[in-house]
Formats: sequence, structure tokens, C-alpha cells
Amino acid sequence: MWNVRKAAVIGAGVMGSAIAAHLANAGIPCLLLDLEGLAAKGLERLKDTRPSPLYDPSFQVRIKAGDLDRDLAELSECDWVIEAVSEKLDVKHSVWKRIDSVWKPGMIVSSNTSGLSINEIASVCGEECRRHAMVTHFFNPPRYMKLLEIVPCRDTVPEAVSSVARFCRDRLGKGVVIAKDTPNFIANRIGTYSILATLRAMEKHGLTVDEVDAVTGPLLGRPKSATFRTLDLVGLDTFLHVCRNVRESVTDPLEAEAFAAPAIIEELVSRGWLGEKSGCGFYRKNKEEKSKDRIQVLDLSTMDYRPRQRISSPALEAAKMASGISGKAQALLEAADRDRLAGFARDVLEATLCYSAEKLGEIADTVMEIDQAMRWGFNWEEGPFETWDALGVSATAVKLEERGIAVPVPVAAMLAKESETFYVRKAGSLFHYSQGHYKFVEERPEEISLRSLRDRGRTIFAADGARLIDVGDDVACLEFHSPHNAIGPGVLSAIRQASEEVDRNWRGLVLANEGRNFCVGANLMLLLMEAENGEWEEIDLIIREFQQSMKSLRVMPRPVVAAPHRMTLGGGVEACLPADRVLFSAETYFGLVETGVGLIPAGGGCMTAAVMAQERAEAAGIDDVTSPITQLFETIALAKISDSGYHAKRLGYWRAGDAAVIREESRIAEAKTAVLELDRRGYAVPDANRLVKVGGREAATVLKLAVSSMRRSGYITDHDVRIAGKLAVALTGGDLPAGAEVPEDYLLELEREAFLSLCAEPLTQARMRQMLATGKPLRN
Repeated sequence: MWNVRKAAVIGAGVMGSAIAAHLANAGIPCLLLDLEGLAAKGLERLKDTRPSPLYDPSFQVRIKAGDLDRDLAELSECDWVIEAVSEKLDVKHSVWKRIDSVWKPGMIVSSNTSGLSINEIASVCGEECRRHAMVTHFFNPPRYMKLLEIVPCRDTVPEAVSSVARFCRDRLGKGVVIAKDTPNFIANRIGTYSILATLRAMEKHGLTVDEVDAVTGPLLGRPKSATFRTLDLVGLDTFLHVCRNVRESVTDPLEAEAFAAPAIIEELVSRGWLGEKSGCGFYRKNKEEKSKDRIQVLDLSTMDYRPRQRISSPALEAAKMASGISGKAQALLEAADRDRLAGFARDVLEATLCYSAEKLGEIADTVMEIDQAMRWGFNWEEGPFETWDALGVSATAVKLEERGIAVPVPVAAMLAKESETFYVRKAGSLFHYSQGHYKFVEERPEEISLRSLRDRGRTIFAADGARLIDVGDDVACLEFHSPHNAIGPGVLSAIRQASEEVDRNWRGLVLANEGRNFCVGANLMLLLMEAENGEWEEIDLIIREFQQSMKSLRVMPRPVVAAPHRMTLGGGVEACLPADRVLFSAETYFGLVETGVGLIPAGGGCMTAAVMAQERAEAAGIDDVTSPITQLFETIALAKISDSGYHAKRLGYWRAGDAAVIREESRIAEAKTAVLELDRRGYAVPDANRLVKVGGREAATVLKLAVSSMRRSGYITDHDVRIAGKLAVALTGGDLPAGAEVPEDYLLELEREAFLSLCAEPLTQARMRQMLATGKPLRN
């Protein structure tokens, strides 16, 4: 079984350095080679790159910079060599000849090209090297973009392809698709065509940049960057290069014409307006503007920048109100004959769906590979064939014919066989259309899909905002499904119900879900409404229920493992902290952020922080908890959020046994395994009445002195001082002697009282309103 004990990346540019960084993220020693001095500069650049290519800065020690001429022989020590030099065939040939000269049996050699032919690249190598050659196209930035396209050449042995695919999936956490050696492979081929179709439809309907981006973002299941912000991020010169690569490589003159360079983009490139990297493109920041909206948009009729405009129409408003991507698309299509923005949307959708179907079999064998490529590489919520199914394949084909548009051959062939959808679910199993028949989507034992389990009837109970699911081996998973997975009364009730159910009938509990984020915190809107109405008893009841729900997780006589992912904030963190173990997704942004809205954690977060400080003092063999509580105080008071699961450790949130999981799809299965491991060891029932050793008045004084110093320096406001003072009391136990032992409920009472008093503050309510309105904190 192929393994990578050491890897090498040749080319220390932005992409090569970032690939090396992600190999280091996965624990793989990596040699980064370039011309003399360039690799060292590439490594140095990693430190300043934002967002960081590394999960943790310490991982950079796994990368060794070298000189391609001097250190070429070291490649023979590597199991995987990745070429990431410039997209020029002659430059790649020069590098591949050198690799071939030191190639050893078992070594995989791959190119990170975004669209050049691997057959042409590897043509300068010997047969054995070609048998282990392929494209591994990482999408940029490699740490954050899930897609990895693998493209074998004619001579590549299947075992090499499957080995690399398995390794990239399991160790690097990638979403792997196998593409064919065609221009720009899958994602860039479809994505570039879709953007070009958008520009053609824009000209046809006479739309502005604002109008196009208002339609081609979330309303069509695309990212908020929509069309023109995406182009600016990619780089307009880069986009022209991608267009040219397809145009010069395809044999169909009509397809070549479809990839002709848009005149407006050529004009902007000639002016040096390349997008984000040059400071302006279709958008720019007005540095003179001091208001919140500094972004200006290009007016194509004058070629001057102007303020952005709010775009609206009856069709757009109807689409915004519709449920789901298919509902939004249907709303736009229904209005296409009477609303020019909806008509534009129809043209873009139809062109993209038809082109994707026409390329089936040419750029990839299956609809799933194309859909996955677009979801993972371009962040579409649905791939083109998933969209065909959502809109109705037969109904869409009829509408195309009515409008004089030819139905793509693969679609017509499928319908002729009386097959109505590209995807079929039977008895909870998924099948997808491939070359005239349906292919079973094999489920991997190390992956658990909650959606698939729900389809199979494995729901134990469903409540308002959460459900409990049987994930096998007598383990249950509590899945939040409230809006944004926020914690409200329904979720709290489900937590208590799940604790009772698992205690009686199951070996343990996993806390996890498959939402966009694990949990963005408590229901802030509900809390603000109660505060503005002066419903203090109601708020007190809510906080008590929150604390008791979290305590029910902590004291449950069964193991609990939390598996958070992406945004895990405030109450979401407090739901994880009672668990026996936390398995962070590598991309977990974890933090108690209540001070950002003028509050402190009150769902057990402060109490748990005090417990963690005590445990760390005991582990260090000291009696004084001041040092560990100071770190946690700073983390919570400044509302720090980890920028990875690993970073949560440096913020003080990890405990013994916690870990991070790179492969997102394995997260829930890993958590289940951890539950079973804890159960097999003989799970000790938690002490429901444990005592906590606190820092007392001495530690509180230290914390408050630090706050006073920050206020004198102008770093914080008077209201920040008030919040931090209450946080210091809640974390240290307040006016008690150092080392005093108190029951948990004593600390819970302190945090609840502080929370209630802060809720009554007008400045806190202003912060809450600002966060709800803009998503950004208010400093007042």
C-alpha cells in the first residue's frame, strides 16, 4: 500500500509553497525546491500569507527549502514528487527530465498544472516514470479548497491512480475526482464556460456589473463572490489564460468560439486592472471613503468606478423568499419572460446545464465527478446534474425544445431509456448515471452520512431544532438542524431528551451535524427581544435551562464525544466543552465570543474554563491556578477564535485526548470510534457534585489589573472594562481566598448573574443589535 514518508514540491511560488504547507499540515516531511534562494523566500512568505496555509505555524518545520540544482539527488528519497512550476510546457519539460534522471521504483510524479496535457508534459520521461505520472491539480488555496483533480496519462497504471486518490482523500482531506486529459479538465472547463456564458447573457440583456452579481450569487447556488468578484479574485489575466488554453486546444470551432476572450476583460488587462492583485478590476476599494461601504463597482458604459447599487426586482424578491436552491431557480425561470434579470438567469442556467451535459463522457465518465468538481472547486451548492434533477430533467428538456435549443445527447439518451433523473435513491442507497446505466455509490466504512441514515429510517427521535440518529454499534448522534444551528429552547430540550435516551439505551453519544457550520451560538435575536422587553425572569429561565442542558451532557453516565466543524461559536463551544473528548475538524473556528456582543459565557463556559485551569495547574504540579486562568481569561475576554482546529490548542481549549481530523467526511465516524473506545475501557461515571478549586480574589485582582492597563493604553472601552470585570469574577470565584473549593453551581450562579446584569446594559443591547444587523461587532 503506497505511503508518503517524504514528499517534494518543485516550484516555490505561491501555489507550490502552499502545497508544501498542506503536506506539512498532514504531518508529511516535505522538500521544497526551486532556483537558488527562491525556496527559502517561498517558505518565508508562508509566515505572512493570510489566510494561513498552515493549520499551525509550528508545522512549518516539516518543510525544508532547497536548491533544485544542488539538491536534485534528494528527490530519490521521496515517495511523491509534485511539479508546480509555471504553466509553460518547455519549463515543465526541463523539470520533468531532471525528475526522470533520479526516478526510483514506486515514486509518483505529478504536475499541478491547471489545464496542460499530462501526456505532453510526461512525454520527455522514460516509460517507468510515465507509468507513475499524473496530474494532481490542487485548487487554490490548497488548505481551504477541497477539490483535487487527478488526471492520468495514457501510460499511468491504475494502481498508481487509486493509491494517490486514496492518499489524497484520507491523509490530505481532499475531495478527489478523476478527470480526463482534456483542456482545463473538469472544474475550470465548466466554470470558465459558465462565466463566459454569463458575460454573453449580460450583453444580451444590457445588465450592469451590480445586476449580474445580484443574480449569479446565492440565488443560483453560487458563492457570494458571484461572477465579477470571483473574476477579480482569480485574476483577469489568469482567466484569459484559461480561456486561451481551451480555445487553442479544442477541435470544435463553435466551442472554440465560445471560449473567445471577452473584449471587456482584454481591455481591463491592457490597462493593468487585473483584479484583487492589482488593486482594481471590476471592483476596487475607495481608500478616500471613510464610510462602511468603501467598495466601488466599474461602470462599463463610462469605465469609471461608482458606488454599488442595491438591485431589486419582483423576480429577485420572489426568488429570495423561495426555499432551497431549486425553489429559487424555479422562481427565476417562471418569471423569465417578464423580468429581464430572470431572463438573464434563465440564459445562464440553460447554457451551463447544456454544456455540462454535452461534456459528459469527454471530460469525465460520470455525472458525480462533474458535480463534485463544481461543488468542491467553485463552491456551487449544487452541481449541474444535481440542478438538472432539481428542476426536472424531462420538464427542462421540453422547455429547451420550446425555445429552440437542442437537448444535449446524453440527456436525450437517458430520457429515451425512460430514466427521469441523473441520481436515484433506493432503500437509502445512492446511484448515479454513468455511460447509459446507474452506478452504485459505494459508502466507505470510515464515513458516516447522517442524511443517508435519516433516509434509511435511523432517526431515534426528532425534535424542534435537533434530532437523535442511530449511527450503528449502539451509538447515537445528536444533530442540530435549527436555522444556522443556533441553540434555542428546542435544541436545549432535545439535548436533555437525548441525554436521558442515551443513558437508558445506548453505549454513548456523538455531538455532530452536517450543516454549513456546527453552531453559531445561542439564539441572539430571541435574547435581544427578551432584554428589550425587560423580561428578566424569562432570560434567567433560558440561562438556567442552558446550563442544566450542558450539565446533563457532562454528567451522563455514558461517554460523549463532540465533533465540531467550521464556525463553532459561543453556545456551540459550550455544547462541546462538557464532552469527554472533542474531535475538531481541521477547519474549525472555535471560540467563546460573547464579549463581542457585550456579554460573557453563561452556558457553563466560565465554569468549565475554571475547571480546565484547575486541571492544568494539577498537571503542572502547582497549586496556584492564576497562570492557566490568565490564558483562558485573555482568550475569552478578547473573543479570540481559532483559525483551525489545531489553533484551538494554542488558545487553551484542548484537553487531554482531544484531537483534530483533517478529512471532514471521517469526522463523525472518528467520533463514534472514540465513543466506543471510551466505553470499552470502562467508562467512569462523572461526579455530578465535583468541587472546583478557584483562583479567588488574588487571581481576580491580577486579571483586573491587566484590564486596567489595557484601558489606560486606549485598547478597550469603559464598557469592555465592565464586561471583563464580570468575566474575571466568574472565572475566579470572586471574593474568595485563593485555592478555595466551590461546587459547580456556585460558579454557574456567578456567570448567570453577570450575564443578566449585562443584558440590562443599553450598550450591550446596542452591541447585540449591531451583530444581528451587520454580523460585525460594535465597539462602544
